[in-house]
Amino acid sequence: MRYRNTLLFCVLAAVWGSAFMAIKAGLGTPDSPAYFYEAPVLFAAARFDVAGVVMLGYGAWATDRWRPRGREEWLLVAVGAVFLIAGYHALLFVGERGTTSAAAAVIISLSPVLTTAFARAFLPDERLTAVGLVGMALGLLGVAVLARPDPANLVGSRFEALVFGAAVAFALGSVLTQRIETALPIETMEAWSMLGGAVLMHALSVALGESVDGAPPATETVALAYLALAASAGGFLIYFDLLDRLGPIEINLVSYVAPVFAAISGFLFLDEVIDLPTLVGFLVIVVGFVLLKRRAIREELARR
Repeated sequence: MRYRNTLLFCVLAAVWGSAFMAIKAGLGTPDSPAYFYEAPVLFAAARFDVAGVVMLGYGAWATDRWRPRGREEWLLVAVGAVFLIAGYHALLFVGERGTTSAAAAVIISLSPVLTTAFARAFLPDERLTAVGLVGMALGLLGVAVLARPDPANLVGSRFEALVFGAAVAFALGSVLTQRIETALPIETMEAWSMLGGAVLMHALSVALGESVDGAPPATETVALAYLALAASAGGFLIYFDLLDRLGPIEINLVSYVAPVFAAISGFLFLDEVIDLPTLVGFLVIVVGFVLLKRRAIREELARR
């Protein structure tokens, strides 16, 4: 049980990091559009249609309460639906359609920095020391080295601005959910937030006039299934569990580790090369984490 949080953190980073590849598989690129290229919000909504139903069934089986009760619990669900599900994923899916995965990874990795800023406003107990801030900056630098975005594409693009908006939505949602204290089981909160977020994204998809023809091909179907079951149902279950244990600042550091798994999955499935800058980025990220987690590492070494 001592290493439970570390193991779950790594699993979360793995499924969320590889999710970037699955999103790209469903969307394609402007030069080679895939099935969902013209309907990115519908793609995100379909992901949570499946994930929400799966989690609702799991919540009914695993907990004693399958639906929220009272104003506070429904408020918690609403915050999750608006910010963590609909806001984050609608903006991310639309943004990824017109930018590179590298640029998107760098922007999303700003989430811990944004979370820290929101936590200072809403959660006075969630603070970082000066050394912790240096560690966070090194982590961000490592992600930039790892992803190697093109500055010409990173600045002034509406697609990159949308991805940044996704990072803001997720960071704010993480902090706000911590402010609302309820006895609602994590599984129930996750299921209803997913379903609520899916409804919001379907409404937005209709408003945008999105549509697709026929059933998705095999590649896009596999991508959708992976995003719904592994990255959404499983990933968010781990996320909310760790959010209660670690707090919003520490758990959102997963966005620093996710690009590592994105690079590995790209190497394994897309034949992408892990070169010297990639290895340097890994090293810088590790140094940043050592600074951020120096007390926990010191305590662990002392126990040994």
